[in-house]
Amino acid sequence: MSERTLVLIKPDGVQRGLTGEILRRIEAKGYTIAELTMTTATEQQLAAHYAEHEGKPFYRPLVDFMLSGPLVAAVVEGNRVIEGFRSLAGSTEPTTAAPGTIRGDLGRDWGEQVQKNLVHGSDSPESAAREIEIWFG
Repeated sequence: MSERTLVLIKPDGVQRGLTGEILRRIEAKGYTIAELTMTTATEQQLAAHYAEHEGKPFYRPLVDFMLSGPLVAAVVEGNRVIEGFRSLAGSTEPTTAAPGTIRGDLGRDWGEQVQKNLVHGSDSPESAAREIEIWFG
């Protein structure tokens, strides 16, 4: 049974020229990139995407970071893709993310107010459906 998930290559990944490598890893894992766009996020998209974090101390720095440059949004499909991509991405903390993962191999702590960890992946089928609607309509 095929699933769909949203993957965002965050502004730090785009700015560092890692878009191709991240997409290569997704395809190498055997997943299909069904939709792909480079865009600049809007306040409205980010408010909807991060609604559960509104009011938390990291919310505004996170939104500012996500507004800092272009990002790549992708709809990725495959069997158990939600779980599989999150495993491929690695821990949200790049310093301790396992080698072989996107964050473990390509990420690091830059000592800034917000964690720049290259990618986002939906955490459930419900989140995936909601997030795909935000980014792809």
